[in-house]
This record gives sequence, C-alpha cells and structure tokens, in this order.
Amino acid sequence: MKIKSKIWIEANNGILLSEGRVQLLKKIDETSSLNKASKALNISYQKAWRLIDDVSKSAKEPVIATKIGGAKGGGTSLTPYGKSLINIFETINKDCWNFLDEQLKKHAL
Repeated sequence: MKIKSKIWIEANNGILLSEGRVQLLKKIDETSSLNKASKALNISYQKAWRLIDDVSKSAKEPVIATKIGGAKGGGTSLTPYGKSLINIFETINKDCWNFLDEQLKKHAL
C-alpha cells in the first residue's frame, strides 16, 4: 500500500510552489527559455508566464531573470533564489512522502 498526496506551499494568499510550478522552474533552468520550457512541458506560453508571474508575486525575491532578445536572442534564467526554491520544495516533498510511508507502516492497514 502507498498513500498518495500532493503538497503545495502558499504565501501572500497565493500558491508559491507546487509540483507543476517546480517542474516549470526546472525546465527554465535547463533550457534558459520560458518558451522552450512551456513547449517541453506541453503547456501554453501564456499559462507558463502566468504560473511564473504567480510564483514571483508570492516570492520574497525574484525567481527569474530575463534578457531581452536581439541578434543573439533573449532568454530566461533562474536566480539563485529561484534555484533554492526548487531544492526546498523537493526536500519538503520527499520528507512528506517519507513521513506518510512511515505512518502507513506504523498503522499496518
């Protein structure tokens, strides 16, 4: 048996982090592009931008840095704070799953 659960972190009356938002942040870090990240995750650019905007509004610091296009093109990168949010969420998520597994073992259904 396994307990299934989803977590998210709220701040300032909005969702700061969730599994989907973290996946988007990771893809931005990997591709250096919001557009490429949205395509890789099969979501619209508008939805990706809205999700990142929501994260940014709830975050204490900027999570992304953008570079305006030109001859070499633009891009989007994660700030060190944005990268730290990924690590924090993944640690909390892992700890949550471990706790739930322990609870299931403890109560031996």
